[in-house]
Amino acid sequence: MTIAKQIAIVGAGNMAEALVAGMITSGIAKPEQLYATDILPERRTHLLSRYGIKTGADNGEAAAWGDVLILAVEPQIIDEVAQLTAQSIKKDALIISVAAGYPIRSLARHLPPGARIIRAMPNTPSSVGTGVTALTPGPGVTKEETETAEAIFKSVGTVVTIEERLMDAVTGLSGSGPAYVYLIIEALADGGVKMGLPRQTAQLLATQTVLGAARMVVESGEHPAVLKDRVASPGGTTIAGLHQLEEGRLRATLINAVEAACQRSKELGTEPRG
Repeated sequence: MTIAKQIAIVGAGNMAEALVAGMITSGIAKPEQLYATDILPERRTHLLSRYGIKTGADNGEAAAWGDVLILAVEPQIIDEVAQLTAQSIKKDALIISVAAGYPIRSLARHLPPGARIIRAMPNTPSSVGTGVTALTPGPGVTKEETETAEAIFKSVGTVVTIEERLMDAVTGLSGSGPAYVYLIIEALADGGVKMGLPRQTAQLLATQTVLGAARMVVESGEHPAVLKDRVASPGGTTIAGLHQLEEGRLRATLINAVEAACQRSKELGTEPRG
């Protein structure tokens, strides 16, 4: 799908750059269709020189320019950004928010009546084209507008559409999840080093093991427990290792981590902003 719209992005951080790179590389948008703003001159210079897109510091100007406006800012400042851009937003613009924990109804209070909003929760692997994004269309969003948002985020990975009440759970799982996996990779590599492997070799083995196992789940379509049981032969090395993981409550700890991050996402949606 090619998007025949001008796309403005407020906040030119890592996620914004991932989207810019993904859209240009996939061909769904050309550089001249993209405009990113940021308060940091070095970020503007970087995106201009690397991708050839329009950049600037004036969020209102970007909002007036964009048929699609992506708010790629932290939840702590999104109220301020929305208020400053509200009067400049095009009447028929589609607004996409990637602010974690920030409900559509809260954003709508700062925007013109009837504003069409889609809430998105992408994750950091989007920067290498293997991210996953959950989308929630708000009231009045059309099928075509939803498809536009899907195309934007499919340029950096996989997209799912969910009810907004589940968005905090998505934040706790896939939004924060890469950090959990990085910690697991680091721990596996440390185990290899403890057993005598060189650090570089241990890290490569750990990383490729996680990557390969994830790919097997995706491509086989089988439940992870089935694949786990195939590795764990009776009386073998794997079942001995799994026993230690169960004693360490790995599964319960990971479940608790998702729950804690989900709860924090809910808190972000209700905290006062100044």
